[in-house]
Amino acid sequence: MVSDTSAANLIAESGRADDLIRATDTGLVCASGDFVIDPMKRTRTAVISHAHADHARPVADHYYASESSVPLLKRRLGEDQDIRGIPFGQPLTLGQTQVSFHPAGHVLGSAQIRVEADEQVWVFTGDFKRDHDPSCEPFELVPCDTLITESTFALPVYRWQSGAEVAAEIAQWWQEMQEAERPAVLFAYSLGKAQRVLSELQAFTDRAVYLHGAVYPLTEIYREAGIAMLPTLPIDLEDRQNKYAGELIIAPPGASGSTWMRRFPKASTGFCSGWMRIRGNRRRRGYDRGFVLSDHADWPALLRTIEETGARRILTTHGQADALIRLLRERGVDAAELQISYRDEGADDAEF
Repeated sequence: MVSDTSAANLIAESGRADDLIRATDTGLVCASGDFVIDPMKRTRTAVISHAHADHARPVADHYYASESSVPLLKRRLGEDQDIRGIPFGQPLTLGQTQVSFHPAGHVLGSAQIRVEADEQVWVFTGDFKRDHDPSCEPFELVPCDTLITESTFALPVYRWQSGAEVAAEIAQWWQEMQEAERPAVLFAYSLGKAQRVLSELQAFTDRAVYLHGAVYPLTEIYREAGIAMLPTLPIDLEDRQNKYAGELIIAPPGASGSTWMRRFPKASTGFCSGWMRIRGNRRRRGYDRGFVLSDHADWPALLRTIEETGARRILTTHGQADALIRLLRERGVDAAELQISYRDEGADDAEF
């Protein structure tokens, strides 16, 4: 017997009876639209925020996503999947709801999902940031009644420099390694972070960067989308003579400590992540350099976004929500944490 995976049959006893969107172990379910946002288990219709592996899984019959995320989703989920790209801002009728996608500023094609029905407007931010990023569409503020926001870095300690400032630090490190004739191996998430670094570094050099095999094809998808970046070269696994002295190599975090690193003798290593804001993280992970560059909102951006949307109710997903919820409640805001969890930026390069 085939189980009924329609959204109406996935509702769990969570939230309020009249909630437009409910948290379940399958994902964020909208019964009136008969879809699930970023589903984790089998369902018929999925509405996807972006192409990272913790939000896009091969578990649905049909997918809706932003138009610019489709090539990345095809690579992640499979070319044969039914993935329907919708331009940003264009309304889509699903069941009794109107759904639209709006730029989240996280990675190329990342979207906030606006859902309207029964005189309610809900917005799911997905992963988002408001900092300038030349490698993806800029964040768009979407007014709503209820905001479901990520809270990955929801602590006051997390405050970001601009991407240009961090890129200057990376460029300086690379220059130092050129002078020392040592490889500079930068670990960065394969989708989004690597391409942002390549785009930001254009202000400092026009030299080619070598890419790990997990990073190279995703970077080519960004190029095909018209994103300007430094020239790149794949690592030649058959070439045992090239020691890559003075070169910058970008690789996913999972390559750190692997046999793949043996081809880079005397390499200096760096890690690019918001988690590097806490110095102890760099020491524990064994990197020579830590560069604080995140594709998630920092503490001030979270608070600003919550205020500017005008939302009367705030629900948080994955992250460090306690401090944020406590502060919002002290300010008289209706705030709570949803019992749903996606892996965050600290996970082992879950993108691809």
